[in-house]
Amino acid sequence: MKSFANAFCLSIMVAITPASAQPEGFETGPVFTDFGPAAEVQTDTPLPADSTFRIAFDVAKKADPDKLNRTIESAARFINMHVKAGVPAENIRLAIVVHGGAAGDVVNQAVYGARNEGATNGSAAAIAALQEKGVTFHLCGQSAAAYKIRNADLLPGVRMDLSAMTAHAQLQQQGFTLNPF
Repeated sequence: MKSFANAFCLSIMVAITPASAQPEGFETGPVFTDFGPAAEVQTDTPLPADSTFRIAFDVAKKADPDKLNRTIESAARFINMHVKAGVPAENIRLAIVVHGGAAGDVVNQAVYGARNEGATNGSAAAIAALQEKGVTFHLCGQSAAAYKIRNADLLPGVRMDLSAMTAHAQLQQQGFTLNPF
């Protein structure tokens, strides 16, 4: 009975896919080749080639040390899947509003490492790559104050806003919608 239990547990462990692994049929690219995997889908509602998007992503949950923040990766996935579906990259404008514990994901390596037992900020490279494609990052100043994060602690290009609420309100006034995921 013990060997059956061990074999059963082993089969369950093998069947569980690590969070970092891509599910079958998901590929990165064409914009971001190191992250942001998406699957091609035969849709019933095709996207017009002239579609435009202005979307704000809300990030509150901090990534585990050395890992890419899941919501930041979702922004890359959004870009990859829509460009793959025929929407020009220049028609996609994204803003990422960071607050709460996720504030720690937008600090430079020196600060991140000091606060996370020497771990690497796993979101830093993705943030830089997203910024190169025009994605803006807005840090809630209230969260920054609570977590004792100064402007000098931020990754290059991350903007300090008065609050996440303020950032979202201003982005909505600029025509951005809020991504609910």
